[in-house]
Amino acid sequence: MTRAEEFEELRPLLFSIAYRILSSVSEAEDAVQETWLRYEASPARPASAKAFLSAVVTRISIDVLRSARVRREEYVGPWFPEPLLTDPYQDPARSAELADSVSMAALLLLERLSPLERAVFVLREVFGFGFPEVASAVDRSEAACRQLMVRARRHMEAGRRRFEADRSEREELAERFFAAFREGNVDGLRELLAADVQLVSDSGGKAPQWGRGVFGTENVVRALATFLPPFARIGGVVEPHEVNGQPGAIFRDRDGKVVNTWTLDVLDGQIQTIRTVLNPDKLGHMGPVADAWAVVREANRARRPTD
Repeated sequence: MTRAEEFEELRPLLFSIAYRILSSVSEAEDAVQETWLRYEASPARPASAKAFLSAVVTRISIDVLRSARVRREEYVGPWFPEPLLTDPYQDPARSAELADSVSMAALLLLERLSPLERAVFVLREVFGFGFPEVASAVDRSEAACRQLMVRARRHMEAGRRRFEADRSEREELAERFFAAFREGNVDGLRELLAADVQLVSDSGGKAPQWGRGVFGTENVVRALATFLPPFARIGGVVEPHEVNGQPGAIFRDRDGKVVNTWTLDVLDGQIQTIRTVLNPDKLGHMGPVADAWAVVREANRARRPTD
């Protein structure tokens, strides 16, 4: 097998490692490309291409994350990960870990970790690497990696909700939610939302957003019921779609351009959080991006007095 063939076989794994460390599709793709350049330039073939390439992409991702954290501290408004529609890496033996670790909620928890803690947690907890491989990847001793893992687990468990909905329950609830949303069924929406539900958006100051968020059942129901009719009237489409392994949707304008994405956090049979990503810089990997400001202006003009 040639180096290029080896690399292409491992590309899905490398991207999945980088995305979980960086929470960015574009940065993960860049890290994978840089990994290939280093592999291509390496004078000797490593004994294990998987171990070598995983270590390289991890180190590159750690370096990128260190600089990205500074930018995130200056970010305008709430910051969310770049939406991921499909995780290219699949491993039946670790399907639960892989699915859980890519959710918006889990990625936001990972933001609490230092870059080293995050890399160790991702390699060990998510992908099941042995501590010798983890230590080699982050250039630390096995003992140090075990300590990093203990701290990472403590941070993650402190923020993790105790009861997670199973996949079929989440999908069934999401179907009911989007049906009620499209129909303007206020009572149907109300019964699916938790009392302390949050509707929060990430625009980065580059697209409209709901202020600091919309909170509480009645406020969120009102926002949802007010938003959809004029959006549909101007040709907007709500396309239910799994996003970051969670029930969600892609909103498109009449030309099929991406306006934003939604993800739904489901817990105890109700929707706890609706996260929407509007920042156009985070949507480009999904296709042409709409001008959200223009969409909102047109939707406002299309409102009727009864909306």
